Amino acid sequence: MSVQDLRDVLRERAEGPTPANPARHEHIRRRVRRTRRRRGLTAAAAVVAAVTVFSLLPRYAAPPQEAATPAVKAARELPERFTAHDGTGYRRLATATVRTEKTTKASVTIPVSGKPLDVAALCEGGPGANPPAISVTGGDVAPFKSFSSCPKDMELVPLVVPGGAGQVTVTFDTATRGWGCVRKGKDGPCVTQRPDQAVWSLAVYEWTPPVRPVEPGPLKPFPKRLAGWGLAGATRQLVWPQDRTFTVTARGDGGRIGIEALCAGDLARRMWFTYLIKGGKGGEVTATCGQWESGPYPMAMNEFPVPAGKPVKVTVRAGIWGPDTNRPVRWSVAVYRKG
Repeated sequence: MSVQDLRDVLRERAEGPTPANPARHEHIRRRVRRTRRRRGLTAAAAVVAAVTVFSLLPRYAAPPQEAATPAVKAARELPERFTAHDGTGYRRLATATVRTEKTTKASVTIPVSGKPLDVAALCEGGPGANPPAISVTGGDVAPFKSFSSCPKDMELVPLVVPGGAGQVTVTFDTATRGWGCVRKGKDGPCVTQRPDQAVWSLAVYEWTPPVRPVEPGPLKPFPKRLAGWGLAGATRQLVWPQDRTFTVTARGDGGRIGIEALCAGDLARRMWFTYLIKGGKGGEVTATCGQWESGPYPMAMNEFPVPAGKPVKVTVRAGIWGPDTNRPVRWSVAVYRKG
């Protein structure tokens, strides 16, 4: 059949009666509408895919701006009230937020009831963010130390205020005074180190001690060996505030001895120890206390030179920063030798 013959046949059939299907035209129209919708969605998806691919291609990315600061999300809100493991009840008095890319300082004014005070902090940002310095009414009184660098879990430090004050103003300041630098290689340039940006969520709490002291559980035993050091002696497990001093004797090997301390309890981070070495060349050194519940041992050894073949007596004096009413801390100190 030629093309002309086919056209003649189609013309004849087109002039004939309509097939007995009155809903056919509406059916065709619905199919046309569905087809158009599918084509529209496909086109939109193609545009999105094109944009996504475009954004992922590094050669099209805009060059980084040195002055731009990456956004840091806000730190979690600190609770209004909470109870510590030893039963101490905490009540929040005031809160403050410091965003280091916008402001470096914030202040709050709080009433003073005579109950002990703590400052709490949470941080969102880089691990090199400077912790805020804390001062009270002009900086005359400050806590024993500030927080870790950008803690992700709530940390507490004691806040000491002047006696007899009815209210005080507490100031948090993250401003950096001076910049350090790190030299890469013996003759390399000293590269300035700038702190990471961060958002600090801060709060002042007053706390009510438990009615009766609650002693912490036992400490894990000191490792017998630590990075080439062997355990030479240790105190028994003592409890602050009843036990405040102890003496450990070890034999020197003509090199050095190392001293480690472990503590347990809600105020463990506030314990400090002074070591007096008799028979060695070291003087008094004040050190803090480690906590070890799981994972690798938190080694923070203090080393002292000692003579060979003679006994070395280490006198340990313990203390604590801030109030500690009915909040005991379990502690122990160990002496290590090389070899």
